[in-house]
Amino acid sequence: MSENPALLKLLEEIRDNQRLQLERQASSLKIQQEQFAMAQKQFERAEKINDQAEKLQAKSAQIIGGARKMIMVVLPAIILLLVYLTWLMFR
Repeated sequence: MSENPALLKLLEEIRDNQRLQLERQASSLKIQQEQFAMAQKQFERAEKINDQAEKLQAKSAQIIGGARKMIMVVLPAIILLLVYLTWLMFR
């Protein structure tokens, strides 16, 4: 088999293009890995924020529950005092 210079040149171009393609794939893979790491950090941060929000909502619910109980005690007392004040005024 005789060495055809055009065939050798074509094979070299194919080899060079394959190397270039592999380099570009490696670069693309590196970028994808960086984006994945960034997305993972954002997910972890969002998870922490959600946990904090849940704790805050639980605390708010506890405060509102306490306020409702307080109203159940204070409101009748205020009404009784108003009735007593009215009775004193018109006596």
